Amino acid sequence: MSDNRNAMEHHGCIVCGRGYEMLVVYSPSGKFLDCTVMSPSGGHCVMGHDRPLVACDRHSQQEVDAALAAHYPGQETPEDREERA
Repeated sequence: MSDNRNAMEHHGCIVCGRGYEMLVVYSPSGKFLDCTVMSPSGGHCVMGHDRPLVACDRHSQQEVDAALAAHYPGQETPEDREERA
Protein backbone atom coordinates (compact mmCIF):
# COMPACT_ATOMS: atom_id res chain seq x y z
CA MET A 1 0.00 0.00 0.00
CA SER A 2 1.25 3.44 -0.94
CA ASP A 3 1.71 6.14 1.66
CA ASN A 4 1.42 8.86 -0.97
CA ARG A 5 -0.96 11.69 -0.17
CA ASN A 6 -3.61 12.81 -2.68
CA ALA A 7 -5.04 16.31 -2.51
CA MET A 8 -7.64 18.23 -4.51
CA GLU A 9 -6.17 21.66 -5.22
CA HIS A 10 -7.20 24.72 -7.19
CA HIS A 11 -4.55 26.07 -9.58
CA GLY A 12 -4.63 28.72 -12.31
CA CYS A 13 -3.35 28.34 -15.85
CA ILE A 14 0.30 29.40 -15.95
CA VAL A 15 -0.46 31.55 -19.03
CA CYS A 16 -3.87 33.17 -18.45
CA GLY A 17 -4.94 32.28 -14.91
CA ARG A 18 -8.10 30.29 -15.74
CA GLY A 19 -8.93 28.14 -12.71
CA TYR A 20 -8.69 24.35 -12.66
CA GLU A 21 -9.33 21.73 -10.01
CA MET A 22 -6.45 19.27 -9.89
CA LEU A 23 -5.84 15.97 -8.14
CA VAL A 24 -2.24 16.25 -6.93
CA VAL A 25 -0.12 13.37 -5.58
CA TYR A 26 2.63 13.99 -3.03
CA SER A 27 5.14 11.53 -1.56
CA PRO A 28 5.14 10.92 2.21
CA SER A 29 7.98 13.48 2.46
CA GLY A 30 5.86 16.10 0.66
CA LYS A 31 7.57 15.96 -2.75
CA PHE A 32 5.28 16.58 -5.75
CA LEU A 33 4.91 13.39 -7.80
CA ASP A 34 2.03 13.70 -10.27
CA CYS A 35 -1.20 15.49 -11.07
CA THR A 36 -4.28 15.34 -13.24
CA VAL A 37 -6.81 18.02 -14.18
CA MET A 38 -10.25 17.13 -12.86
CA SER A 39 -12.34 20.12 -13.99
CA PRO A 40 -13.14 22.06 -16.03
CA SER A 41 -12.12 20.27 -19.20
CA GLY A 42 -9.62 21.89 -21.53
CA GLY A 43 -6.54 21.90 -19.32
CA HIS A 44 -3.49 19.70 -18.80
CA CYS A 45 -0.74 19.32 -16.24
CA VAL A 46 2.61 20.85 -17.10
CA MET A 47 5.09 18.17 -16.11
CA GLY A 48 8.83 18.35 -15.56
CA HIS A 49 8.71 20.79 -12.66
CA ASP A 50 8.80 20.31 -8.89
CA ARG A 51 5.33 21.78 -8.40
CA PRO A 52 1.83 21.19 -9.75
CA LEU A 53 1.28 23.42 -12.77
CA VAL A 54 -1.59 23.59 -15.25
CA ALA A 55 -2.09 25.17 -18.68
CA CYS A 56 -5.10 25.52 -20.95
CA ASP A 57 -5.04 23.19 -23.97
CA ARG A 58 -5.48 26.22 -26.26
CA HIS A 59 -2.06 27.68 -25.38
CA SER A 60 0.94 26.71 -27.51
CA GLN A 61 4.03 25.15 -25.95
CA GLN A 62 5.88 28.41 -26.70
CA GLU A 63 3.30 30.39 -24.67
CA VAL A 64 3.61 27.95 -21.77
CA ASP A 65 7.43 28.08 -21.87
CA ALA A 66 7.37 31.91 -21.94
CA ALA A 67 4.98 32.02 -18.96
CA LEU A 68 7.16 29.59 -17.01
CA ALA A 69 10.24 31.72 -17.73
CA ALA A 70 8.40 34.85 -16.57
CA HIS A 71 7.01 33.29 -13.38
CA TYR A 72 10.08 31.23 -12.46
CA PRO A 73 13.16 33.04 -13.85
CA GLY A 74 16.39 31.10 -13.81
CA GLN A 75 14.61 27.76 -14.00
CA GLU A 76 15.99 25.18 -16.41
CA THR A 77 14.27 25.22 -19.81
CA PRO A 78 13.64 22.28 -22.19
CA GLU A 79 16.43 23.68 -24.40
CA ASP A 80 18.85 23.53 -21.46
CA ARG A 81 17.98 19.86 -20.92
CA GLU A 82 18.53 19.08 -24.62
CA GLU A 83 21.95 20.76 -24.59
CA ARG A 84 23.09 18.58 -21.67
CA ALA A 85 21.94 15.35 -23.34
